Amino acid sequence: MTGGSGKGSTAITDGLIRSVGDIPRHHAQVRPEATALVFEGRASSYARWNDRASQVANALIGDGCGPAARVALFAKNSDWYYEIYGGTAKSNTVLVGVNWRLAAPEVAQVIRDSDAGILFVAPEFAPVIDQIKDELGAVRRIITLGPARGDWLGYEDWLAAASSRDPMVPVSPQDVAIQLYTSGTTGLPKGVMLTNENILEALKAVEAGVYGVLDAGNERILMCMPNFHIAGSNWGMFGFAIGAAVHVLKEVDPVRILETIEREKITRALFVPAVIMLLVQHPLAKTTDFSSLKTVVYGASPAPFDLLRQAMATFGCGLAQAYGLTETCGTVVSLPEADHEPGGNKRMHSCGKPLPGTTIRIVDGEGADLPPHTVGEILIRSKLNMAGYWKRPEDTAKSFVGDWFRSGDAGYLDEDGYLYIHDRVKDMIVSGGENIYPAEIESALFGHPAIADVAVIGVPDDKWGEAVKAVVVLKPGQAVEAAELIAFAKARIAGYKVPKSVDFAPVLPRNPSGKLLKRELRRPYWEGRDRQVN
Repeated sequence: MTGGSGKGSTAITDGLIRSVGDIPRHHAQVRPEATALVFEGRASSYARWNDRASQVANALIGDGCGPAARVALFAKNSDWYYEIYGGTAKSNTVLVGVNWRLAAPEVAQVIRDSDAGILFVAPEFAPVIDQIKDELGAVRRIITLGPARGDWLGYEDWLAAASSRDPMVPVSPQDVAIQLYTSGTTGLPKGVMLTNENILEALKAVEAGVYGVLDAGNERILMCMPNFHIAGSNWGMFGFAIGAAVHVLKEVDPVRILETIEREKITRALFVPAVIMLLVQHPLAKTTDFSSLKTVVYGASPAPFDLLRQAMATFGCGLAQAYGLTETCGTVVSLPEADHEPGGNKRMHSCGKPLPGTTIRIVDGEGADLPPHTVGEILIRSKLNMAGYWKRPEDTAKSFVGDWFRSGDAGYLDEDGYLYIHDRVKDMIVSGGENIYPAEIESALFGHPAIADVAVIGVPDDKWGEAVKAVVVLKPGQAVEAAELIAFAKARIAGYKVPKSVDFAPVLPRNPSGKLLKRELRRPYWEGRDRQVN
């Protein structure tokens, strides 16, 4: 199988692709034998991906999944993920990505909240599902991405019984294509509903060259970020939209990433800054051939100047920054390659400028627009903005001011329209590209019998950007070690959310109404820094 041909594909802009399901359809017609997917030695052509997606669609329909039915997937990255995504798109059902890093009770909550009737599970996560088998809500069928297991069907057996004839189910731009869960300040994950229009608008930006001029059919894309994140899910679709070969890695593994870049002559990749740090500091990077790389895109958390300079020196290619949220279907602001210089420049402190069709406002607490260089909340108006939070109309309403999405981030625009992130309006912590909300961790820790009060904050961390710290007030007469509290949390929440450190305090700062003053709590840890994110 080959990489195909053709520069500057504009299939979405030209109206040849009108839904997510049209992506495999279109390329199966124009480049059927070109490589679409490569995963652990398996290579699939666009024709094969299209046929397999149709089989998934027909099997879902045969299992009673009508339009808008939710279909959950609990697995690490694979070619199967995109077969299933193509199938849900063609059947006009909704793919629900489940974060495999969550603790079992959190997995149950997401699956139950989604109302998914079908659940795909990787064999390695079967023990997790066994723990919560009675808490899965509407799930009526479990399909394992491996051999059959008890009353669970094996994926290949389930697929083999379905036709590869395209069902051609009607899909509108406003139909939801994917539902990804993002944590909230209430402590419970919220399902972000992203439509076909949202996703195609995101892909148009790639066609327009936001990540460089594309040699469409000859690009080789590396996909290693988790598929339950919008960055991972969309990045693969970016590759398919232009007819590229997408090389999928199961998860982030520095050695596998470096080996794949050299062996497969990868041209474009996306990493969070923490992964870039792992790569540039790895001994293998000194001997890796990066000459095929054209662009490395980074985002999800701020990247220090020194790290960007190291990345440019190591990779020897252009860098592009992406700023956005799950609720904006990923990137809404981008800093292009042209604004990155080996010696650094002021604009490298920024996120860049809004994508075509996206408008950014900076407002004060009353909603009034602020002048350049004045910090306020970032509002976003775009066709990329989500349809809303699943089954949460009140939370959806609170997140919008008219058609402007409230990002929860604080920043400012300069006189040239570049966006600079200063702080977070909400209390979210970003560690290694993961969004972590203190309320979830505080709730878990409050269950410890020795704790009277607790606050969780993000503190600077050179490796992960921010690290989770708990500040604890003990009940009178109680004594407990930090290690015990960390272990207590680890049994109740995902490992990446667990505090890396615990400080003890006699009292937490609160205002007269009892509201916790986290800015006061954070201040000592961030002294001497020009912004309150790292």
